[in-house]
Amino acid sequence: MPETSRFAGKLLMIQLIEFILKFDDRLGEMLKAFGPWTYAILFAIIFCETGLVVTPILPGDSLLFAVGTFCAIQPDAIDIWIATVALTIAAIAGDTANYHIGKFLGPKVLAGKLHWLNQKHLDRTHRFFEKYGGKTIIIARFVPIVRTFAPFVAGVGTMSYGKFLAYNVVGGVMWVVVCLQAGYWLGNIPLVRDHFELAVIVIVAISLLPAVWEFAMVRYFRKEEVAPESAPQKS
Repeated sequence: MPETSRFAGKLLMIQLIEFILKFDDRLGEMLKAFGPWTYAILFAIIFCETGLVVTPILPGDSLLFAVGTFCAIQPDAIDIWIATVALTIAAIAGDTANYHIGKFLGPKVLAGKLHWLNQKHLDRTHRFFEKYGGKTIIIARFVPIVRTFAPFVAGVGTMSYGKFLAYNVVGGVMWVVVCLQAGYWLGNIPLVRDHFELAVIVIVAISLLPAVWEFAMVRYFRKEEVAPESAPQKS
């Protein structure tokens, strides 16, 4: 089962990179086929990436960055301000849905009855909460995987909805604005406007960050677990 899961993850990553490599063509095709409904498709992707614990592999940072770049290169096709408003609402709504799902499933999660949840991702998110408290909801926006699990864990735990909502709104606005504007700034560089493949290289690098982060965190926490075991026992 773990091998199948890893294979599926690698396949999704390859498909994601392929999508980004041809993002200008794909988004152009979507705009031609769906027109304004393209905003709804992008909304759905961001909503699911932040709102469903079973879809953390969906593009988040990389998609926002790519959309921002495309807005700069083809401003007549997709508007940066409409994209900003729509995707900010998607990010906030996604976290809100995830919080309530966590609240609803809380007893089963605490009882260990939901075996389809990735326990390692849950444990890592718990560690974030132990270190940063409620600010995890803001910080997690910029941390792949943890971003998807943080609102769920907040719902499972004791964080009040009012407190969660405040962190959610601040984090959602920051995440979308920073990523979209970073892509928009890159897209406005003349060299990038004339050679979109340069932006693609940056976007692909960003899309690989979740895998790099996953690898780094696994190694780090493995060392943390080994250290206490290897410490000399006091007599």
